[in-house]
Amino acid sequence: MRATREWLRPSTIAWVLLGGCLGGGSREALTAVIGPGAPIPVAILIANLLGAFLLGLLLDSVAQRKSVGAARARLLLGTGFLGGFTTYSSLALAVAALVRDDAYWIAAAYGLGTVLLGGVATLLGMLLATAISSDGPPKRSAESRGGR
Repeated sequence: MRATREWLRPSTIAWVLLGGCLGGGSREALTAVIGPGAPIPVAILIANLLGAFLLGLLLDSVAQRKSVGAARARLLLGTGFLGGFTTYSSLALAVAALVRDDAYWIAAAYGLGTVLLGGVATLLGMLLATAISSDGPPKRSAESRGGR
């Protein structure tokens, strides 16, 4: 009998499905709370930037762990929740709508800005995860403090 590929296992699919449902629902709730009114879809911008930050934080946090719990956290929270929470398709649709409305500069700034700021947000999340996981600044010995 052939071994089941990891991504085809029912448990893998279930973790991603659960996370995706919660992430997509959370994004929709964020959109409902913020609502329309700005020249750009602010809720989508917030979801994408917050999601990028949290994904950097999560993936850097679990990168060194090889446990089953870390793998499940990555599936549930990374691929599932944050994959459902962030949305490239809504970003593309918003940019297309801005272009349709002849708001070319806003469309370009919104699209490129989201991608560039998303990269920065991911990096900041990774840096925070590294800072949290380290032991902090090196401890000074009694001798270096002038003690004996």
